Amino acid sequence: MKVARFDFASDLQPLLKRGLRDQPVEMRFQGPQSVKHLIESLGIPHTEVGPLRANGERIGLDYIVQDGDRIEVRAVAPAADNTTESRFVLDGHLGRLASHLRMLGLDCLYQNGYEDKELVCISVEDGRILLTRDRLLLMHKVISQGYLLRSLNSTEQLYEVVQRYWLVKWVRPFERCMNCNHPLEPVRKESVLEKLEPLTKKYYDDFKLCPACNQVYWKGSHYERMLELIEQVSQDVQ
Repeated sequence: MKVARFDFASDLQPLLKRGLRDQPVEMRFQGPQSVKHLIESLGIPHTEVGPLRANGERIGLDYIVQDGDRIEVRAVAPAADNTTESRFVLDGHLGRLASHLRMLGLDCLYQNGYEDKELVCISVEDGRILLTRDRLLLMHKVISQGYLLRSLNSTEQLYEVVQRYWLVKWVRPFERCMNCNHPLEPVRKESVLEKLEPLTKKYYDDFKLCPACNQVYWKGSHYERMLELIEQVSQDVQ
């Protein structure tokens, strides 16, 4: 039986079982085992793992752990220097988060009926970051971009994602359809009158239309509430 000791960074501690937190974790194992496999056996997806060291030397996820190794595991750092806009795919339990992210103008694929295989395929083939609370889903070896959401609250989840991927500079409020993700286009009021309720016709003049699903948007009472949320999120992650 081989033994290795793992030291996890504070950011990763909440992902461990309570009895394993705030202390080195001693793992016993047999045969050749990669550091990725051993870390994930403790419930931490490899997408959450940043720099790794074995006995002070930098290693990768494919490193084969040796008897007596001391492994240091750090968390992935926020992408503060991202130069390209992040794109996402969300699992079926994150509908409200998808709406929030689209409200910010961010490119988010979401369908309630996505199966795990579809999510993995979309993430890999389309280069999208997979957002989920399913640890096992993120443990697929082919997933290179993913984030395990900590909170069950959609607003808190929004804060998590904006901070993790430093999305403030990519925010373009109300540029995407919150229903289907397609970019919105300005539209003349006269061309959408048949879609409007009487009070909407009376009090609003500026409209946008989703050319994909024909959803009409205007700056109604909900607009101010959403704008406040956007401003708050932007300020808090500066």
